[in-house]
Amino acid sequence: MPVIRQLPPDLINQIAAGEVIERPSSVVKELVENSLDAGATRIEVDIEQGGARLIRVRDDGGGIAPDDLPLAVASHATSKIGSFEDLEHVASMGFRGEALASVASVARFALTSRTRGGDSAFRLEVDGGRMQPVRPAQHPTGTSVEVRDLFFNVPARRKFLRAERTEFAHIDDLLKSLSLARRTVEFRLSHNGKPLRLFKACGDDASALARVAEVLGENFPAQSLHVEHAAAGMRLSGWVGLPTASRAQADGQYFYVNGRLVRDRVVAHAVRQAYADVLFHGRHPAFVLYLELDPAGVDVNVHPAKHEVRFREQRLVHDFLFRSLHEALAQTRAGLAQPEPMPVVAAPAPTFAYAASGAARAGQFSQSRLALGTREEPLAGYAALLGEPLAAMAAAAPTLVAEDGEAPPLGFAVAQLKSIYILAENTHGLVLVDMHAAHERITYEKLKTGRACSNLRSQLLLVPLNLSVSAKEAAAAEEHAEALADWGLELSRSGPSTVVVRRIPALLEGADVGRLTIDVLAELAQHGSSRRLQELENELLSTMACHGSVRAGRRLTLPEMNALLREMEATERSGQCNHGRPTWVQLSLGELDRLFLRGR
Repeated sequence: MPVIRQLPPDLINQIAAGEVIERPSSVVKELVENSLDAGATRIEVDIEQGGARLIRVRDDGGGIAPDDLPLAVASHATSKIGSFEDLEHVASMGFRGEALASVASVARFALTSRTRGGDSAFRLEVDGGRMQPVRPAQHPTGTSVEVRDLFFNVPARRKFLRAERTEFAHIDDLLKSLSLARRTVEFRLSHNGKPLRLFKACGDDASALARVAEVLGENFPAQSLHVEHAAAGMRLSGWVGLPTASRAQADGQYFYVNGRLVRDRVVAHAVRQAYADVLFHGRHPAFVLYLELDPAGVDVNVHPAKHEVRFREQRLVHDFLFRSLHEALAQTRAGLAQPEPMPVVAAPAPTFAYAASGAARAGQFSQSRLALGTREEPLAGYAALLGEPLAAMAAAAPTLVAEDGEAPPLGFAVAQLKSIYILAENTHGLVLVDMHAAHERITYEKLKTGRACSNLRSQLLLVPLNLSVSAKEAAAAEEHAEALADWGLELSRSGPSTVVVRRIPALLEGADVGRLTIDVLAELAQHGSSRRLQELENELLSTMACHGSVRAGRRLTLPEMNALLREMEATERSGQCNHGRPTWVQLSLGELDRLFLRGR
């Protein structure tokens, strides 16, 4: 075996650079975050050849004293933490002391700075880890960092750099995310001497939303919901995109924890579950969200580049995020989320007259009528919610007209197209409604409400099922046995890594019991909570709603169409069907005028 020996400082710094510096955008991230921590209100980023030739970051922050310049590029030297308590309450964007030292070890590095009130500026140069003496220079208050010829002394790393356009695209995306993190700071970006980005400082919510639109597209504000919720010592704010404005890729997702952009599995899982009931398969929501909590409740030092964090109370954070987003999305009703201000007309109570009872109304479900059936008929209690004639609904639905004569949000029906679409006129113009998709969502929401009001029954397995699971999953089964029993899943731990399933929800009779249990325990072990049982039940209710809704090809009367529009306005999540497809679209008068070239 070779003799153990201490590595030289230059080699140590180059190894650290491999952890911190993945590409030129990693350098930009470290430098810009330092500028933000220095209190900068204006940051300029100049790039040449995608960052391989030059990265220059200028700011108007507090600056660095001349005696501290050598320490700024020394390993494990920082002004941001000084004790273990500081490490547990990190509130700055960055604090890893080896960042500048690592950058200076693999590039030609120059640091010029002037403190507020300082008589002059000073400059420090480092060439591949070799530090030059500090000397006077000319520079306004603030700091400039120049990184030239990145990886010039590490040819193997330089070969892994991508094309100039690709590397600059990473820098551009990074600056967009940082501009959303600090909306009161002005950011400028240029490439090869050409100005490309200018994010002006935001002074109010309107300008902040305008900056979000610059990053996510000009249509995002009109296709998003504002979120503002606080509980359990946490605060969530920002904007979430409507399900109908989803994307093919997860490239429009920005989540910040105490001002730091992170990619976290707990967060991703909570967001995915919140959108599960309204998002089309394979699509991804867009959002800009800010989570604020006690710095002691989150560990930001779990990743060299600070891309990931670890929450001390993962389950609490997960449930807070899920409930906040789930409730926000649930409040979206067809016609009430428009690009332009629209008078909100009080919607009547849902007026479906179910065939089984002849007079039942939504919100007045009877437990005896909705209770789950016996083993032979586990779904019998839901028959009363399906197959309802629209004529009965139309007879019970009053005509809605606002006091000022304005039409309701979705307006009034004027015709039916090909027995598939309802055409309605509202204040803004023309509304097109997919009648089957709309009725499907309405029926589905009523089924879920009825399910929540019903007595949950479980089905005893003729032969108990023994399953082999991990020790962590077995422990989760033991810990959450009571909560699982409330959902109708009765299981017990029979060994270090085995569980026995004795009962399942009657509604899920015929499901793959083994796969279901393993999925539930896996989520419980990882996140401390699971919605797999509820999701499976919802899938079944969704199928029932699809078969119980009015079909394309059926002719409707005007009262029936208007009754369906009023139900859409009163139903949660009615902007999308159960599969995430839109149920209606709005064509404004301006859009119709452009189609017919009016006014030209």
